[in-house]
Amino acid sequence: MAVRAVRGAVQLERDEAGHMDEQVSELLTAILERNELTADDLISVWFTATPDLHSDFPAAAARKLGIVDVPLICAQELDIDGAMPRVVRVLAHIESDKPRSEIAHVYLGAAAALRKDIAQ
Repeated sequence: MAVRAVRGAVQLERDEAGHMDEQVSELLTAILERNELTADDLISVWFTATPDLHSDFPAAAARKLGIVDVPLICAQELDIDGAMPRVVRVLAHIESDKPRSEIAHVYLGAAAALRKDIAQ
């Protein structure tokens, strides 16, 4: 079993806790499903949010999905002029037998523009 990293992101329409929970849950669910993973395959998950998001911690959505015994951390993205606003990014470390080339990185909605080279 190898350690792999999975990336993902979603752009929120608005900075509201319920909306963040919904969108981050959708992103995490898609990452798990597209990579045929369960919560037991997760080693750790990093969440970042752009500086314009203040309503909640993105990791709270993971806990609500039942990801309760995995280390999670939230951090703030760099405040770069011209960067896409209201974005939550995910970097999940996983255990998987899949080769790196078969890992599905998930960029939902407008966030797909962030990484056209790896967005699925």
